[in-house]
Amino acid sequence: MNRYAFKLHLSSEQYLDYYRGVARAVVVRADTGQTVQFPASLLQKHVTTEGIHGNFVLLCDDKNKVVELQKLAEPPTEPPAPGDYNSPLDGYA
Repeated sequence: MNRYAFKLHLSSEQYLDYYRGVARAVVVRADTGQTVQFPASLLQKHVTTEGIHGNFVLLCDDKNKVVELQKLAEPPTEPPAPGDYNSPLDGYA
């Protein structure tokens, strides 16, 4: 099985061309430096209002036929310390 890891950052505006069918394939550069192309439809389940952002792995069989596109979990972040963020009530009496 072939594995291609890559980072992807598409705004919701950029994804519209794929959604409308104007562009049918996405071309990315894998972490190994290889150029990889796959159907844009694989990204549909990962679209948010901000677009598509994150680390992904494309799994292909030995003939490079797509098996699965996985979005990797984001690394956990430390919660903000008290006072490091604004509460919704800041500035109100």
